[in-house]
Amino acid sequence: MTKPPLTIIGAAIVAGLSTGGAKVWDGAVKAAESQSASKTLALPLGVSPELYAAAIARGREPTPALSSLGEKLFKDKRLSLNDSVACETCHDPAKGFTDHRGAATSAGIEGKLGQRNAPTVLNAMFQASQFWDGRAPALEDQAKLPIINPIEMGQKRPDDVVAKVRKIPEYTAAFRSVFGGEATYDDIAQAIAAFERTQYSGNASFDHFMAGDPNAIGESAKRGWALFQGKGRCSACHAFNSVSPLFSDQKFHNIGIAAHKQNFVDLARKALAIVKTGDVKQIDELALQTEYSELGRFLVTKNQADIGAFKSETLRNIGVTGPYMHDGSLTTLWDVMDHYNKGGVPNPFLDGGMERLALSEAEIDDLVAFLFTLTDDRFTAFNKTEMARQTALKNTRSQRDVDVALGKKGDLGDAAPVPDLRNPATIGAF
Repeated sequence: MTKPPLTIIGAAIVAGLSTGGAKVWDGAVKAAESQSASKTLALPLGVSPELYAAAIARGREPTPALSSLGEKLFKDKRLSLNDSVACETCHDPAKGFTDHRGAATSAGIEGKLGQRNAPTVLNAMFQASQFWDGRAPALEDQAKLPIINPIEMGQKRPDDVVAKVRKIPEYTAAFRSVFGGEATYDDIAQAIAAFERTQYSGNASFDHFMAGDPNAIGESAKRGWALFQGKGRCSACHAFNSVSPLFSDQKFHNIGIAAHKQNFVDLARKALAIVKTGDVKQIDELALQTEYSELGRFLVTKNQADIGAFKSETLRNIGVTGPYMHDGSLTTLWDVMDHYNKGGVPNPFLDGGMERLALSEAEIDDLVAFLFTLTDDRFTAFNKTEMARQTALKNTRSQRDVDVALGKKGDLGDAAPVPDLRNPATIGAF
């Protein structure tokens, strides 16, 4: 294989893809080789070859045969205990890889509802960790857990899944062709993860705007973009730039979504008494089946600072991936903005960045207009349908509290100044 250019290797090192002596060089070379390969892909606007290269570790490239097998498994209800649900049941490709089945949280086998709302698979390959609480470090780890969760796909053990797959004739040949032998649970997860690594998403109207087309988004959305960067403080956790275009800091924050439901201090005390350190399956079940779900990242780290903290989810395709938040409790993007506008729900572990925003109704409308420009053009029709549906609900808003947002009651800090759109240099300055 031709060695990658030193300029690419140097860029990879600067990007910090690995640390420590020879490991830096080795990691940079691997990333550079992957970057060179990624340049042959038709990546969408908004997904750079550099980002793709950094996300694909050597040995985890989604080859056509592997990703094709993964797609079949992703869509196959026979992976579940009673042949009733598949991965795509909660991650429907036609609906932004979420479920949109009417409930706030996602349902699995026998219609059992969990405590979490299924996040989109789109661009999951670029996430630093998987699930709302980051309990899975890689897509392969994520792929294994729903299959053996009692209220998702219902299988008892990995061995049961493998035995079932091995009895399906078309899989016998497929696994032998791709992996050189009979299916294993690791192989099943690797194939599903490979398919998910082909689900990168860009080509939003916002991407065309950033690429130089001033007419790609409307005037309301342009004002919303300025508010997003400035007065709305959205970029504090959902920053966008060419290196990190997912609109997520990949970190975990307590923004008060579940604070009104639970006494976090008491719940954390009880959780510490029952959670086994390192038992991933138990954490997975607690997260989806019990009141301990609301503890979020704390279930994984046992760190008090993580009580009630959940991942800053990507805002790409946010218009078509509702309902919103880890528990699906916010129906529309107007609800989301109302929640942030009042500074969230106060609780002892509320993130320090949560402050009232003092956004006017017109400013909220502009921010929502901007958020709808982040949808991949593959979902243009669905995006329009969702915007119409949410607009029809904008006068029914359970999270709205104008007095708190404007500082007439409560004490959640000072609101930021309104950006001066006549001077672009002020956008994002506050």
